[in-house]
Formats: sequence, C-alpha cells, structure tokens
Amino acid sequence: MILTIDLGTTTLKAALFSEAGILCSTSHATIGTQPNYHEINPILWSKALSTVCNALGNLSLVKAVVISGNGPTLVPVLGNPESKEGVLFAKTGMARTWLDRRPVAESAEISEVLGTFVDAGFFLPKALYLFRNEKQTYEESRWLLSSHEYLDYLLTGVAKAIIHSDDSQQWYWTESLVTKLGMDKDKFPPFCNPGELIGTVTALASNTLALPVGTPVFAGAPDFYVSILGTGTVEVGQVCNRSGTSEGINLCTRKPLADPRLMTYHHPVSPLYNVSGIISTSGKAIEWAKNLVGDGDVSFSKLYSTMAEAEPGSGGVVFLPYLSGERAPIWDPDARAVFSGLNLETGKRELLRSVAEGTCFAMRDVITVMEELGSEVGQLRITGGPSESDFMNQLKADITGREVLIPAMQDAELVGCLIIALKALGHFASYREASHAVVQTKHLFIPEPKLQKVYDELFATYRSLKPKKE
Repeated sequence: MILTIDLGTTTLKAALFSEAGILCSTSHATIGTQPNYHEINPILWSKALSTVCNALGNLSLVKAVVISGNGPTLVPVLGNPESKEGVLFAKTGMARTWLDRRPVAESAEISEVLGTFVDAGFFLPKALYLFRNEKQTYEESRWLLSSHEYLDYLLTGVAKAIIHSDDSQQWYWTESLVTKLGMDKDKFPPFCNPGELIGTVTALASNTLALPVGTPVFAGAPDFYVSILGTGTVEVGQVCNRSGTSEGINLCTRKPLADPRLMTYHHPVSPLYNVSGIISTSGKAIEWAKNLVGDGDVSFSKLYSTMAEAEPGSGGVVFLPYLSGERAPIWDPDARAVFSGLNLETGKRELLRSVAEGTCFAMRDVITVMEELGSEVGQLRITGGPSESDFMNQLKADITGREVLIPAMQDAELVGCLIIALKALGHFASYREASHAVVQTKHLFIPEPKLQKVYDELFATYRSLKPKKE
C-alpha cells in the first residue's frame, strides 16, 4: 500500500492506493477555523493529519509515504517532533502561508540583488521578513521549512528542502544569498528532489499514527508539481489547471519562456518545461462573493445554480479578482479588485456570475500571455474542488475557448504523489509512463461557439481595466 497526503490551504487530504495504482480509501479533514489564512498554527495541520490517518483504517501494509503541500509557505520549526494525545507535532512559530503578502520591501531588496523578480509571496522574502520583524522566533528556529516539508519532518525527524528541479533553486535560496542578507544558512535545510528518500517513519511517528516503523518517506513536491503528474499533463501544449483557493496554470512546453510575467521550471518529464502562472484568489473570490451577498450558508452547488440563472456575460459586469493583490501576469501586491459595468439591472445572480467569469478571465489572461510568447496552448486538465461543478468546467471552456478535461480522480495532488511513489519504488521507469498508466478521463467539456463573441468582448474590457504594471 502507498499513503499519499496533500496539505491544502483549508483541507488536508489523504489516500491509500495499492501498488497497482488502485484507490483503496480516502479521507480528509478541515484545517481548523482561522480568521484568515495568511498565518496558521501548524498544530492544526498535525490534528488534521491524525484525523485522516485514523479514518483511513489499517496502515500496517503501507510501504511508502509521499506528501505534497501548499506554498510558498514558511514554517519556523523550533523543536524536535513530539507526541501528545495522539497528535504528532513540533514546537513552531506561526506558519506564513502563500497568502502572506507583507514582505514587499524584502521582495524588492532580493530582486535587486539577484537582478530578477522575486515575488513577496516567495519563501526567501518571508524568511527575511521573519528575520527582521520577529527576531525572537527567528533566533529560536532550528529549521525554516515549507508546509509539506514540515510533515515529512514530523514523520522522519529529518529536515529537507524539496526543490522540484535543480534550476528552481533560484526561487528558494542559495547559501551565498542567505549569508549576504545576514541570515544563518544553517537554518535552511539541505535540498533534495522529488522521489528521493527523505528518511523513514520513526518509532514516535509510528506509535502516534500507526504507520509501520521504517516505512520509507519519499520527497513529494509543491502542490502544483504533483498536480501536473496527477492530471496527466505530460505532453506539449497540455495545461494543468489546479483550481481551489487560488488558481494554478501550468503549461507543458518544449522550451523555456524568459518573461517576467511567468515562471519557468523544468517539467517533471525531461527535457520538457513547465511554464507557470498563478492567480492569487479564484475560489477565494467566489467564497468572498458568496458571503458578500449573504449566502454564506448556501452550498457551492446551489451557488453555481444561482450563477447559471444569469445570462452569459453577467449583463456586462466585469470583475477583476485582485482581492489579495495579484501574481501572474501583473505581479502586483497592491492591485485591488474591481467591479466594472454595474447598473440598475444588476442583481445578485449577475454579481455572483461576474465573479466566476472574472476568475476565468484571469486564467485566459495568463494563457494569452503564453500564446503571445509563442507557446502552443491546448487542452486544459482541471483538478480541485471547483472541478466538481459542471457549471464552472463549462464556463472555463467557454471563456478560454479550449477543451476542458476532468480526470477520473479529481484530487490530482494525491494521484501525483502516487506517481512519484510508484517511480521511486521501481514500478515505472519515468513519470510520463506512470502518468499515462494511472490517469484516466472522467468527462470532457467543449467550448460553446455561440458564446465566443460575448466573452471575447468582455475579455477585452477585462484587459483594459488591469493595472499597467506588466
């Protein structure tokens, strides 16, 4: 059996698979109640981990563990793993999630030193902000880890920083840069790549979570990386769209795109590349709108039904979803959301639908930049909570003008972790081979041609309203 875990912003999910890739059981737990998710106490992750492990049942046959997580998230780890009342944890400071946009000055300083843009949400600006503004927590920290690395640490007692490819180190840190900024390089753990052995399950972790002592824990990766594998986005022109609180658009290309509006890494399948754009608040914007109109207790299924009652185009209302600044393609932490085109005929249905359409226009904006730079952009392969909605899937197809494929298992992060484990255990020679074998199709959505003109015109309005910071 293989145990895969994904630590999201609001939910921790886990699954047990056979070594033949067959899903045996799943479980999930909500990560506590937070006033916001800019900071979070990692003890909530630990409690969620205990909940899902208990719910999965017998873990005695688990032969490998792989974990993915949200990010960039920084966890100041102050102590060794401990166990109390069935919860595995370590003493930490508050974790700074990917939504934390405070390190603007630190971002500018690091960007100037490197000669390339480093966003305020990245790991190193967060570390520098901690160093300068929360000195005691920084000084007491033994390690500075990311979210999934922290869970690996709890299971194994080993601290490792997982980079998805050697060329992605620039998005993390170098020893010389850390030293130049005045920080202690020994607080930053050694690097490793996905699929490498981090360590094995300790007796402490085994006694707490009922995993076999000595079970290998292989390095996972950030959520976007494992989603690429878990959606089968392993051929040129395919796009992995990871949909949730935020929105990740990851294009598989033959060559890198050297443009500051996008990020380029090596793809899990060599020698291909992953060109990435991230939208800060997509699902979060829809949740915000849901609460704004007084429908906080309404299910998302009912919410989407209300949106569907409005005409495509929302009566001319256009929404820019910059509720927490924006990343790709404008990279502006000060950008703010906009409703344009409101009139006396605008009702709740139009307002809600315009927010959903706005998140799709933001996706199309990133895709358009990719096309303008000469890339082939084809089918979208979508994962995440909103992919359970036919309304949202069709809306994405109509606004982007592309086929939308929904994999049979929608938790692509868990499937991607499975693929990493299967390769690490020697069942497949490559990630491409494993992905083709494991990922199956559930449904395909086709763009509606008669809506093209409506959405083309509104998209032009959307782009005209953007801050001119590209």
